[in-house]
Amino acid sequence: MSAYDNSNPSAVIYGLEGLELTDWERNFFEDVNPLGFILFARNISDPYQVQALTDDLRSCVGHTDVPILIDQEGGRVARLRPPHWREAPTAAKIGELAVFDLEMGLEAAHLNARLFASELMNLGINVDCAPVLDIPMPDADPIISDRAYAPHPELAAVMGRAACRGFLAGGVLPVIKHIPGHGRALVDSHKELPVVDAPFDILDSVDFRPFVELADMPWAMTAHIVYSDIDQFAPATMSPRLIEEVIRNHIGYNGVLISDDLSMQALEGDFASRAETALDAGCDLVLHCNGNKEEMLAVAEGLRPVSDQTDDRLEEGWKMTRETLDEIDFDQAENRFNTLMELVC
Repeated sequence: MSAYDNSNPSAVIYGLEGLELTDWERNFFEDVNPLGFILFARNISDPYQVQALTDDLRSCVGHTDVPILIDQEGGRVARLRPPHWREAPTAAKIGELAVFDLEMGLEAAHLNARLFASELMNLGINVDCAPVLDIPMPDADPIISDRAYAPHPELAAVMGRAACRGFLAGGVLPVIKHIPGHGRALVDSHKELPVVDAPFDILDSVDFRPFVELADMPWAMTAHIVYSDIDQFAPATMSPRLIEEVIRNHIGYNGVLISDDLSMQALEGDFASRAETALDAGCDLVLHCNGNKEEMLAVAEGLRPVSDQTDDRLEEGWKMTRETLDEIDFDQAENRFNTLMELVC
């Protein structure tokens, strides 16, 4: 008998080790019944392999509408690369075009996301962990830098919305990140825990603004950052006060809230407690990326089934893709995008 309650999907997105499922992974996923999966470069070889893998992943869980995620932002954060897929520019480069001509920049952000969506849907991938809405600061760690559209909240917000519309028009759910804002972090949260000591009113007027403007988007990813003026001890992912009072109530975000990767060094404690604490704090889902067997088993011990509220939020997201779906001519759209980007390249 299973050690887990798999009558409903478990509130987790898991990564996996390689280009195809191992027997252990298949058995583990059948047992734990995760809501979905995330792919990285180690899981990607060519289109046929990725299509087979996403089909295989869906076959080993006991539910429909399986989210399969990827980080496809462009620039240095892109899991799909030539020769099989486009070489897409950074968000910052598209932001440069918007500074030159706002309408062209918005068109480019939309087209780039729409092209991503076509590439992803052809592979069976239906969630993209993009766009980045963080506002980069000059003295911050470079982990965000050119992944962000602009250092101006208003421009970041309108560019982010254009990108989200492009993803949704192609049937892909965007994940706005890293809520409530990663741009002031002085260290990389993959390596250690950042502490941001800016006062609330400054955070509210700058860092939070793009997330307020896009609070109607279907998914958002938390930041593993301590905001000391709000909660001196717990990073956003683990802070009930920050999730409930700031993200849900002040920012007004009511979509699916997924943690950033639980294996990042910003977090403390064993993996079961990391998963349990993030879910207790108010995350709808937790994310574990690296495919490490021991860590995956430990995370599973801290899981619970997807709640009814989360299930409603998930359905609202799928509904958005159905309502906004729009066909494009890929080659024509790519040519138009390239023509736009030539203005700043």
